[in-house]
Amino acid sequence: MKPESKKYITTVGGRPLTFETGKLAAQAGGSVTVQFADSVVFAAATMGNEPRLGQDFFPLTVEYEERMYAGGRIPGSFFRREGRPGTDAILIARLTDRPLRPLFNQDIRNEVQVIMFSLSADWENPLDVLAINAASAALMISDIPWGGPVGAVRVGRVNGELILNPTYAQLDESDLDLRIAGTADAILMVESGSNEIDEESMIAALQFGHAAIQPIVETQLQMAKEIGKPKREVQMFTLDETLVEKVSHRIADEINAALDAPHSKHELQDAINTLRDNVIVEYTNPEVPEEIAEYKEAFEETYKRVVRSRILEQNKRPDGRSLTEIRPIWCEVGISPRAHGSGLFTRGETQVLTLATLGTPKEAQEIDTLSPNDSKRYMHHYNFPPYSTGEVKMLRGQSRREVGHGALAERALLPVIPSEKEFPYTLRLVSEVLASNGSSSMASVCGSTLALMDTGVPIKAPVAGVAMGLIKEGERYVVLTDIQGAEDHLGDMDFKVAGTNNGITALQMDIKIKGITTEIMRLALKQAYDARLFILDKMLEVIPVPRPELRSFVPRITTIHIPVDKIGAIIGPGGKIIRAIQEETNVKIDIDDDGTVYIAATDGKSEAAARERIEALTESAQVGHIYTGKVVRIADFGAFVQILPGLDGMVHISQLDTERVEKVEDVVKMGDELTVMVTAIDENGKIRLSRQAVLEGWTPEEALEHDKGGKSGGGRPRSGGGDRRSGGGDRRNNNRSFNDRNPRR
Repeated sequence: MKPESKKYITTVGGRPLTFETGKLAAQAGGSVTVQFADSVVFAAATMGNEPRLGQDFFPLTVEYEERMYAGGRIPGSFFRREGRPGTDAILIARLTDRPLRPLFNQDIRNEVQVIMFSLSADWENPLDVLAINAASAALMISDIPWGGPVGAVRVGRVNGELILNPTYAQLDESDLDLRIAGTADAILMVESGSNEIDEESMIAALQFGHAAIQPIVETQLQMAKEIGKPKREVQMFTLDETLVEKVSHRIADEINAALDAPHSKHELQDAINTLRDNVIVEYTNPEVPEEIAEYKEAFEETYKRVVRSRILEQNKRPDGRSLTEIRPIWCEVGISPRAHGSGLFTRGETQVLTLATLGTPKEAQEIDTLSPNDSKRYMHHYNFPPYSTGEVKMLRGQSRREVGHGALAERALLPVIPSEKEFPYTLRLVSEVLASNGSSSMASVCGSTLALMDTGVPIKAPVAGVAMGLIKEGERYVVLTDIQGAEDHLGDMDFKVAGTNNGITALQMDIKIKGITTEIMRLALKQAYDARLFILDKMLEVIPVPRPELRSFVPRITTIHIPVDKIGAIIGPGGKIIRAIQEETNVKIDIDDDGTVYIAATDGKSEAAARERIEALTESAQVGHIYTGKVVRIADFGAFVQILPGLDGMVHISQLDTERVEKVEDVVKMGDELTVMVTAIDENGKIRLSRQAVLEGWTPEEALEHDKGGKSGGGRPRSGGGDRRSGGGDRRNNNRSFNDRNPRR
């Protein structure tokens, strides 16, 4: 018997947002589909029956899988099926995890898993905020104890007007792309990219978005009331408060002494570890692991309370800074002699080296996702090796965190990258975290700005970033500027802000408590603005403006335009001609469908040689112009002379010399070079030539008067109809590009 489904409909920006449940995945703890226009995301939430013993954290996993069938496409991989999650899928999973996690009781040890995937993609409406709403609704109607619901929307701004859940087309016109999630009372998660938006405009957008999630929250509450399962009773692994007080009485003073003493990150950590080991030895039986685990947790809780109390009550941070003080900064550029550009940014014990590489348009990243964007020319990658924190770990490829931090830095710098028309390069930046004690993603933003300026990229403005923290107990709170690792780990918020002198370019907020207010955000943005200007001043002391020229070994890209019908002449049969030009002139050549040709060369001589070859291949014959060409065919009535690559014309026997010629071979033979004038080109592209006009100094009109073969007819382009393609070059719908080994076909 077909199960009965239940639909709940609310509106976002005047358009329906539909939750449906009861039809799919009945054995999951809770399952929901969320539909907006023709975009649909499915989510299922399930909790394990038994707690995972022996671990000291709440085991939550959130996964998003992008199914290409949702958009009517077959995956482009070799196996023609989805493989490991791509960047977009990882970012959506992280985006969903962040507002869900703070609303769980962290004393739960039963594993909770939320899995989402795309069911339908209409190529107009993004799926990411739908995933957050679907996950929240699935948890709400499930038997899993959770403190939701969460609502999520996207906010854009077009022509100064804020809009909800903009389409991809509207996002192209928008100077803001803000994703916000929260409860009825507070904001939980913010992710934003913007074109230098000021702080007050950002606050207005946050308030606009938070108001818009209210109907979504109310709809999920209605769902839980009407069809939600009873919440399961689970064992809570709550720390014994008596034990915490016992440990605190024993070591609180020693923790304070360690914090007050001058220290580096590792010196403090060593001191804290020694204190913890002393507590374990004094109070536990080494043969009772459970007892050791309890005292370790009690020690960590004591340490957390001491640090938070010092900050909140005494304004004393672990490293002795004031609440708004930034750690010492120093920078360098030109670290790598051969990289196209490099920038080293050091702030306190965090150090990031970013290296820049410029490439040709064909080196842009091809994207195979459910987004309408099929490529991107600016890429930012972030690497976080274990030695950066003094640890030894297996290298297992890029983590989700690394993907997320790279995307954040990319988003921060994208608004200042010059357009392809202004700067026809593909750009790749790689940030290598060499040392980390907090805020390495924002250090990556700063190092990347230095690297771009060192390369000579004409960025619109330098960008800097800073991470803000929060300590909040009840109604009391303080906002910290430039947080380090301990403040991130023991605090309540990691609020990253990047931007220029003029405004914000990227924003990301992660919190551990159940939301923050607009007032806290306003204070954090104000402190971040002051910090950003300070950091920018330090960076500009090293390199105040982008270098006026690219470094000598960076490929120079020259752009020329040719008629579209001449593209085949450059490419040649199977790419033969374009490969030959690249090999013989040592350049790289890309051709767009609109006839734009990009020539990348490391020296002017190579670029000039390639450009001359291309111009010769695409040049059209002009009446009255004189050319020196080779005889390619002989007939009784005249000779055919190739005056341009792939293009020939006919010299009538009467125009071969100043005197009467009885036989063509008396004057020319195959392969001879002749200097001739173009005297006529008919409507079919056939070309009439005259050698006599050159010898006599005639005009084209005078030559035609003496042309005994008539004023029309004669030679023609060898490929027909004026198109000088030799055998009809390869054609692609997108970018045509060939390297010296593997032409793209």
